[in-house]
Order: sequence, then structure tokens, then C-alpha cells
Amino acid sequence: MNKIANQFSTIEQVTDQYLGQSRKSGGPKNGQVSFQEILARKQTEQVLDASELKFSKHAAMRLLDRKINLSQEQLERLETGAEKAQSKGIRDSLVLMDSLAFIVNIPNRTVVTAMDSVESAENIYTNIDGAVII
Repeated sequence: MNKIANQFSTIEQVTDQYLGQSRKSGGPKNGQVSFQEILARKQTEQVLDASELKFSKHAAMRLLDRKINLSQEQLERLETGAEKAQSKGIRDSLVLMDSLAFIVNIPNRTVVTAMDSVESAENIYTNIDGAVII
């Protein structure tokens, strides 16, 4: 035991020997980004990503199969509907817009499926806990 204890007297010496760096170096070296800067960037990206709706593979396929083309104005209205649903605490929302129906998972900000008036002729929607009509 004494043999090991005598080899290194501080954690800094161990760090210097095995990692080739000293804890006393201060901050990041030239060209390196600090952890704080990386964290701030990722948090900003999350806020920006959270504001946009994503379409699941299933929803994207339904849009293609049903030849539904959404305009920029419709996408913005769909986002507004999702924001309204979120403000009311809805988790899985039916968003009705024009002659289209969308099921949106609000916490994940993901459109799960999309239907036009032909597919939604039965007017039965399951696994939702709220609806927004815009």
C-alpha cells in the first residue's frame, strides 16, 4: 500500500501522467469550445426545434398516398393548432383544418397521421384527448 501512496501525491499528478494534461490549465485551449458554449448551443437548438412540427414516416406516407400538399400558410395554421392544444394540456390532439384532419402528438411535436375528407368520412377518431378546429 505504501508503495502506491508514495508514487502519486495528488490527483493532479495522476491526471498529468495518464491524461497528459493539467487541471490547472484554466479554460479551453485555442480552437476548443467550452462545455458551457456547447450546452448553450444545444439548448438554443432545442428551443428552435421545439417550435417546428415534424411529420412521422407514417404521416409523410399518408400525405403522399392521399396527394395532400400543404401550403406554407396551412403548415403555420397547423403549428398554431398544435400550440393551442399544448396550452390546454392536450397530449394527442385532433387538428381539423379546411377539409383535412391531423392527429398530432403534442409533447413530441409530431404529426402522427393525416387524412382528407374522403378518409375521414366515418368521422371516428380514436386515441386522442382533445381536438382543435382551425
